[in-house]
Amino acid sequence: MAAPSSSYDMFDEIVMAEDRFHGEGYQEGYAEGSHAGAAEGRRCGCLHGARVGSEIGSYLGFALTWQHLLPKCTDDKNSKKMRALDSLIGMIQKFPYEDPTYEKLQDDLEKIRGKFKQVCRIKLLFLAQNSIAFCKYFISFCSQSKNALSQKFPKR
Repeated sequence: MAAPSSSYDMFDEIVMAEDRFHGEGYQEGYAEGSHAGAAEGRRCGCLHGARVGSEIGSYLGFALTWQHLLPKCTDDKNSKKMRALDSLIGMIQKFPYEDPTYEKLQDDLEKIRGKFKQVCRIKLLFLAQNSIAFCKYFISFCSQSKNALSQKFPKR
């Protein structure tokens, strides 16, 4: 009786070899895929994080530059501009750079982008209002310079 059971085990190994190889291949593939996926995820995360950091940094640089350029007047127009800039700077400073698992990261980023667009609209109005005055100043400066040069170096 021992002989039939050993022959049964031999055939069982042959018949089940495909299932065994399939299971081993699956385990090897899963381990390799997990390793490759983690490496790809890390690379993608670093790239996306660098882009977000660059974007936020440019917004902060823009806001700080305009904060220093705007006159420190207390009139309503400039105070609205300053409040918008201060709000943008505050939002950027509160942004969670070190916590990529922060639940509202994308929401906060969208709010910063929206505030930046609002500040840009305010700045465009400011530039449009002041560009006329600047053009008049530049034209008068050029004509004064031309007159001064013509007096210093008369035509022969």
